[in-house]
Amino acid sequence: MLKRRMGKSGLEVSALGMGCWAIGGPWTWKQPGEDPFPAGWGQVDDAESIRAIHVAMDLGINFFDTAANYGAGHSESILGEAISGRRDKVYIATKFGHVVDEVKKVVYRDDDQILSNMRQDCENSLRRLGTDYIDIYQLHEASYEPEKAPSVMAILEELVEEGKIRYYGWSTDLPDRAGIFARGEHCTAIQFALNVNHDNPEMRALCKDFDLGGINKSPLNKGILTGKFSEDSTFPEDDIRHRLNFKEGIPAERLKQVEALREVLTSQGHTLAQAALAYIWALDERMVPIPGFKNVQQVEENATAMDLGPLNDEQLSQIDEILGRE
Repeated sequence: MLKRRMGKSGLEVSALGMGCWAIGGPWTWKQPGEDPFPAGWGQVDDAESIRAIHVAMDLGINFFDTAANYGAGHSESILGEAISGRRDKVYIATKFGHVVDEVKKVVYRDDDQILSNMRQDCENSLRRLGTDYIDIYQLHEASYEPEKAPSVMAILEELVEEGKIRYYGWSTDLPDRAGIFARGEHCTAIQFALNVNHDNPEMRALCKDFDLGGINKSPLNKGILTGKFSEDSTFPEDDIRHRLNFKEGIPAERLKQVEALREVLTSQGHTLAQAALAYIWALDERMVPIPGFKNVQQVEENATAMDLGPLNDEQLSQIDEILGRE
């Protein structure tokens, strides 16, 4: 079983986590004064979600990443129900920083409320998760003003002292923001996008320099790296991918990259999805990808990647060559 030490916390987590965005079901991002848009991944079966979490745990996965946003609290509630009675067997990471309406299933950004809402946001997540502590509590507003970040860290350190949380991090793709939190005593991880199509060497270097774990969102690039999409693929109106057009632009280019990489990625017995995870493990030993899931089958396929292990150096070199990387 592949394991990772989650930065300076010493938490030993499975090298593969489970991302719980998709199991939150439909919800809406509705910024005041702007048009709303779907921010979930379509309809879900809560019973299947719980079965999938149980299967993940039985297969050795002990790290689950969620957020108050996902399903406007629904993801946290389902995860909490699934781990009831087994809380000591898992590590939970969740996120805060947006205004969440659990009843209307609406979420929006208001940076002016982050500091004043932090304690209540934490209590709300604890309630939904059915636990009295959070292992890693992450700021979810990626571009939050850097001059205000130390004040957020101060409250997070207080929450650590009070036992509400154990460690904290920032979900951001911006190294300048992550670098502020990285110096915090109980900061242990940064969450950022990383996959075969998209590397972030600056963020990976920051994790190494500050002894942090890297939690990798979008390791399958919205499902593109599973190879199951074509230029004719479409999604329901309540799916965040509804606006993707695989006939042109970046999505079309990503499909072409997948086909160009297919032979290399599957040459050692991995499926495309498994190889996408194995690529991340081969790239950097600090990284923990968190693929999303909606059903048992997806969890089983992803978990099997841990048995197959990382890609080898030759595969990494071939991937770089095909994608034109130096």
